[in-house]
Amino acid sequence: MDELFEKMKKLIADKLEVDEAKITMDSSFRQDLGADSLDTYELVYAIEEEMGISIPDEKANEFETVRDALDYLKSQQK
Repeated sequence: MDELFEKMKKLIADKLEVDEAKITMDSSFRQDLGADSLDTYELVYAIEEEMGISIPDEKANEFETVRDALDYLKSQQK
């Protein structure tokens, strides 16, 4: 598993209070992990802080699955 995914899993588990073992690339933030809109906002903020990047709101709203967020992060890495 790649390092970025492992970091994301820790952040998601911490913010959404779910078991890391339940988090896969295809986990839906809302359906599978039980996030509401406030949870997703806090998670995006935590990702921004941890990764040192800025995620535009319109982009963050497109994150349905862990893979969506990860793909965006990878696209922003130089």
